[in-house]
Amino acid sequence: MTQNTPLSPLFPRPLHHLQDVTHRVLSAAQLRARGVSAAQTSAQCLPGGPWQHLLPGVYLLHAGAPSGQERLYGALLYAGRPPASSRRAVPEQADAGFGEAMVTGLAALALYGFASAPDLAALHRVDVLVPRTRRLRSTRFVEVVRAAALPVPVRLAGVPVAPVERALADAVAGLGEAEDVTRLLTEAVRAGHSEPAAVVRELSVAKLLGRPAVVGAVDALLAEGRADAEARLYTMVREHGLPEPLWNVGLRLPGGPELGGVDAYWPDLAVAVELDTRAPRFGVPEEGRRGGNQSPGRTEDPQWSAYAAKRERLERLGVTVVHLTPRKLREAMDQQATVVRTALMAADDREPPAYLVVLPR
Repeated sequence: MTQNTPLSPLFPRPLHHLQDVTHRVLSAAQLRARGVSAAQTSAQCLPGGPWQHLLPGVYLLHAGAPSGQERLYGALLYAGRPPASSRRAVPEQADAGFGEAMVTGLAALALYGFASAPDLAALHRVDVLVPRTRRLRSTRFVEVVRAAALPVPVRLAGVPVAPVERALADAVAGLGEAEDVTRLLTEAVRAGHSEPAAVVRELSVAKLLGRPAVVGAVDALLAEGRADAEARLYTMVREHGLPEPLWNVGLRLPGGPELGGVDAYWPDLAVAVELDTRAPRFGVPEEGRRGGNQSPGRTEDPQWSAYAAKRERLERLGVTVVHLTPRKLREAMDQQATVVRTALMAADDREPPAYLVVLPR
């Protein structure tokens, strides 16, 4: 048998003609399942042969440099190899040979369509997220990233990908330039991939908020998030025919203390809208860490306490405060417009509010 002779009826012609990456990159276990022995695989990978050894236990079934997609797929096959002491597999990903592994970092952001992330073909490494207990080393272009608890992956381009917030944190961990970090974080909000609070929370979990390259980037992220939320609030009022409010004003009692600012205020109806664009800058409790759908408790958030205290003061004075989040405005603007309209229509049924002085902010 020569090196160019097909090894199996499954491979009737040179495999570089196959378009599906799942046929161009295979693990040793997948080759064995197709009837290709270890000796045959080694023979095909000899110098000048049609195949090549891409990663430990992973083979590229054509000559020439691997594509970005092939390197991505190979990285998952390498990281997804089950431990020798365990046969356990994750059903949704087991058939592909990925185990619990998922793409993260810049490679994941490229799959999400981030314009500020390099193309897969230009990446020098592929970050792959695996359980902390895996005994697996980074090798060649694969960087192994470990997590105590894995998040639920998203399926993109047929492969498991870490949620965008986790992928951002892992990408930021490998960047040293503030400009690069700012570009990624700003695009995450501007393109609607995530909310600032979720991104900052993940950066806090990863203990990245104190890095010089991250501090300024987070400020830019929060400013971008607020500007985007305000623009959506303006759009909601105008496109849904709500009365024009006073925008971005402060309230106080005549001759008394300031009560705080609101994003929109209808003085004749004593209805205010406040956008929740806060983001945590403190540690996240363990139950809210990566890997679950839990959210960190609000009891540790001083910003939330300030929001709640201001709302309580205003409502004691007869002002109805409608609390909106950027996510609600983006995903359910019609519903939020109905909530605000209902509050405005109910003004006549309430007791007359206290007189408040309105100040520009």
